Amino acid sequence: MDTSDTSLGFSHLGLASPIAQAVNDLGYETPTPIQRQCIPHLLAGRDLLGQAQTGTGKTAAFALPLLSRIDPHQPGAQVLVLTPTRELALQVAEAFQGYAQHLAGFLVLPIYGGQGYGLQLSQLRRQPQVIVGTPGRVMDHLKRGTLKLDGLKTLVLDEADEMLNMGFAEDIDWIFEQTPPQRQVALFSATMPTAIRRVAQRRLNDPVEVHVVADSETVDTIEQHHCVVTRFHKLDVLTRILELETFDGMLIFVRTKHATVELADKLKAHGFAAEALNGDMNQEMRERTVERLKQGQLDILVATDVAARGLDVERLSHVVNYDIPTDPSAYVHRIGRTGRAGRTGRAILLVEPRERGLLRAIERTIRRTVPAMQPPSASQLSESRIDRFTLELRKTLTEQDLDFFYRLVSRLSSEHELDLMDIAAALAYLNQRDRPLDVKTDPPRPPAAERSTRENSQRGERRREGRPETRRETNRESPRRPARNSEGLTRYRIEVGHQHGATPRDIVGAIANESGLEGRYIGRIDIRQEYSLVDLPAEMPREIFNHLKRVFVRGQALRIALADHAADHSGEREWSPGEVRDRRPRAPNDATSGERPPRSDRPSFERQRQEPGFHQERRRKRTD
Repeated sequence: MDTSDTSLGFSHLGLASPIAQAVNDLGYETPTPIQRQCIPHLLAGRDLLGQAQTGTGKTAAFALPLLSRIDPHQPGAQVLVLTPTRELALQVAEAFQGYAQHLAGFLVLPIYGGQGYGLQLSQLRRQPQVIVGTPGRVMDHLKRGTLKLDGLKTLVLDEADEMLNMGFAEDIDWIFEQTPPQRQVALFSATMPTAIRRVAQRRLNDPVEVHVVADSETVDTIEQHHCVVTRFHKLDVLTRILELETFDGMLIFVRTKHATVELADKLKAHGFAAEALNGDMNQEMRERTVERLKQGQLDILVATDVAARGLDVERLSHVVNYDIPTDPSAYVHRIGRTGRAGRTGRAILLVEPRERGLLRAIERTIRRTVPAMQPPSASQLSESRIDRFTLELRKTLTEQDLDFFYRLVSRLSSEHELDLMDIAAALAYLNQRDRPLDVKTDPPRPPAAERSTRENSQRGERRREGRPETRRETNRESPRRPARNSEGLTRYRIEVGHQHGATPRDIVGAIANESGLEGRYIGRIDIRQEYSLVDLPAEMPREIFNHLKRVFVRGQALRIALADHAADHSGEREWSPGEVRDRRPRAPNDATSGERPPRSDRPSFERQRQEPGFHQERRRKRTD
C-alpha cells in the first residue's frame, strides 16, 4: 500500500472493524502523515522508530493499529506504553479508551506515581489488556509482582527523549529486561539525540524509521509573535497583553517551579483567574487544577515544561512564553499545546534584550521568522478599558433593576445641589480607582532595540542611496560600552558612598542582580562621600523598588529613594556602567581625583618606561 497517498482515508489502512467504526464515530476523516506512515507497519508487527513533534497525531498513530491487534478475550497486559509524565499517561489512556469504545471486554489502566497503590492494585486484578504508565511506577509494580508482562505483545516508548532527560534511562533498561524477547517495540521521540539512537540500536529489531515534521516544525494554525521587553517590565507588559488579547484559555510557561507560584500570585493580584501547575503539587491537586481549566473555572495556568507534558485542553487558545526556553525544541513543544487538531492558536514569546540569540536559534529550528510585536501602548489599554466599562454600563442598564438608584441619584442632586454630570463623573472615578481607565505611560522599549532599529534603518537608506556606511556602522559599538541614553531614566539616591568603600561596579552589580535589570540600562552613577546618585528606568515597579531598599552594598543598606534634583550636581566624577572599573575609592579632596591631563600634556609611554621604579610599580599593580 502506498502510504504517501494523502487522498486515502482510515478505511484503507487495514484497521480492525471495531476500531475503524470508532474512528468514524469520532469524526476522523483523513489520517495525518505520521498516522498514514506508522499504522501499516505497526499492524504488520514491525518495530518502529518514529520522530514527530507534539500535535502531529502521534497517539492515534500507535494506538489504532495496536488496538486492532488486541485480543479482548485474553486477559493480562498485551500492550505497555511508557510515558514521561502522569498527565501524558492519562491522556494516552483516555485516547485508547475512546478508540476501543466498540471493543467488547477491553480494559486500559493508567498507573503513575502520586496515586494510591490500593486503587491501582484493585484495577490490576481485573487484568487490563493495555497498561499506560510512568517508568517508576511500572517498575514498582513489576518488582512487587502485581504486574506481569508474560503475554506482552508490544512495548511503546512515548516521548522517549523526555524520559531520558528526566533520568529514566536505567528504569527503562530494567523494564526492557522484563519483557518477552519477541515483543514488538515502537519508540517515538520529538528529537533524535545520540542516546535515543543507542536505545534503538540495542532494543529494536530491524526497525522502520519514520520522520514526520509539521510544516516548518510547527503547525500552521498557530500565529506566533515575539515582544522584546526588559525583565524589569515583563510583568507589566504581560498584564497589558492579557487585558487586550481575546483568549479562552491560556498557558504561560516559566523556567522554574518557584516562578509558577510567584507569577500566578501576581496575576491573581491583578484580577486574573490564574493558578500554578508544577511538579511539587500532588496528583490530586494537579488533576483538579487541570479540570478547573477545562470547565472554565480558571483561565490561565502558569506551568513548567515538565508539568505541562501531555496537557491537552481544548479551550487553550493562547500560549505565552514568559521565560524563553533555552532549548529551541522545547519552544515547539510548548506552543504545540494550542492549535491542535485543526484548532487555531496564538503563541506570544517575551524576549529580554540579552536573549536575542535564543530567539534566532528558535527561528532557525522552525525555519521561519517569529514576527515582532510592540508592547501594548497606554492609549490601547485605555481604549480597551473604556470599551469594557461601556459594555458593563449598557449591560447593567439593560439587565438590572435600578429604580432605587435612580431615586438615590435624584435625591443627591436635589438635596446637595449636585449636577447629574458631576455625580456620574464621581461614580465613574470611584468605579475605576483600582484600574484607571486613563492609562498615562507606555512601557519603555529597550534602548538597545531602539538603537538597533534606528541604525538598521539608517544603513538601509545609505545602501539604497549608494552612500558608504559610517565608521560606527561598520565597526559596531560593543554592547559592554553602549552610548548613554538618559531618556526614560529617573535619578535615585542610595545611602552608600565613598566612606563605605562603594565602587560603581558594586552598585551596578547589586542593582542588576536584585532587580533583574541589565547593567546597560542603568544610567549615570555619581558616588558621593556618604551617599550616591544613580539613574534608573522610570516607572519602577513598587515591589522591586521596595526590595532594593533592603539590598546591601559593602554592608550598607541601599535605602533607595527619589533624589532631590536640586542637589544632584556636585562636580564629582560620574560613571556610566560601560565605564565601571574596580577602582579604589578616593576622597573628594584627593589631589589625584581630578580629570586626567590632555594627552599632549602627559608623558608618552616610552618616557614613562624610562622613569625610575616604573617596572616595580607595574608589578605591584598587577599583584594588587
